[in-house]
Amino acid sequence: MPDLDLIDRKIVAELMRDATLPIAQIADRVGLSQTPCWKRIQKLEAAGVLTGRVALADPEKLGFGTLVFVEIEAPNHSVQWREEFATAVAQLPQIMEVHRMAGRMDYLLRVAVPDMAAFDLFYKRLTDAVPIKNVTSHFAMERIRFTTAYPVDTRNR
Repeated sequence: MPDLDLIDRKIVAELMRDATLPIAQIADRVGLSQTPCWKRIQKLEAAGVLTGRVALADPEKLGFGTLVFVEIEAPNHSVQWREEFATAVAQLPQIMEVHRMAGRMDYLLRVAVPDMAAFDLFYKRLTDAVPIKNVTSHFAMERIRFTTAYPVDTRNR
């Protein structure tokens, strides 16, 4: 992966803040004209630096008021179990993120559900789908800070 220069980092930062900005505004903010700016965005997409453009939604207003972080301890670390687990989590749309971890837990899931009853159904589907040694759930009481933007350095190096 090539190093990103200052202009590339500024473009990425602007798009992470608001992907709906017109090319003209992005170009103006990063000090380019529109065509070179658009070409850089295309290059960043082709290189896999920019992986998509999405709209962020308020989970409460969509009826997903319960956020749960679920720790999973695997019964073993075989290829077969990992594949079964990957298949199971891919079929559960309530799972927003899955991370394989180092440390005391093997996997960490971010799960969005409407309420406790919905989480109970999710839990049963997950544990019926694949053997799990241990499941620990942590319910978020308040979201204090949330961002999808990485802290890209937009200063001159």
